[in-house]
Amino acid sequence: MKKITFLSIVLFVGLQVNAQVDENQTGAWYMYFYNHQFKNSQWGIQGDFQYRDWQVLGDKEQLLLRSGFTYRPKEMNALFTLGFANITSGVFGDSNATSNENRLYQEALLPQKLGKRFLITHRFRFEQRFVAHQDLRTRYRYNLFINVPFNSSSLSPKTVYGAFYNELFINGESTVGKNKSVALFDRNRTYLGLGYVLNPEIRFQLGYMNQTTNTWTKGQLQFSMHHNF
Repeated sequence: MKKITFLSIVLFVGLQVNAQVDENQTGAWYMYFYNHQFKNSQWGIQGDFQYRDWQVLGDKEQLLLRSGFTYRPKEMNALFTLGFANITSGVFGDSNATSNENRLYQEALLPQKLGKRFLITHRFRFEQRFVAHQDLRTRYRYNLFINVPFNSSSLSPKTVYGAFYNELFINGESTVGKNKSVALFDRNRTYLGLGYVLNPEIRFQLGYMNQTTNTWTKGQLQFSMHHNF
């Protein structure tokens, strides 16, 4: 009886947290992406640091720190990554409660060009997620990026470009331990923005992303800096 009561309370609290997410409130993500190729080598590093807020500022959604080693084969136009991420997640609203996740991931980036201006990248990512108080979880992600330069045929300095992406997340299993389960569909993100190439090393983007999960749909502004050094 006590177990049933405890599980009921946990379920009720979980539903209340999800219900509190204001789908009409636009959030904001502030992001820095970096990429470095070691000199005279096929190896490099890449990663991103992101602060995500349920609103513009003041209600932390997530702090994400992610880095990995990259390998670029000579025989194909691709970039492979093996990396690690640490994620601290907050709760929507006034609560200061947080949860933590560590994550290993493997990734493949496959770029291509259609016509003179459509710069397309396919990203496949497989994650092993160590979420606090849950069993080991896995997740599959596919992202289609499309960049379209407006005043040149490539992302050269002083180029203004349109940016689009759509990313689908699929959970690798439905059970996560302690009699809890999740849907196989995790979420989908659709983004549209504008970018500016400052120089060969730095470009900036500003856009709007709509994220849909099984329990809520929410818009996010995205501010990002992309740094190749």
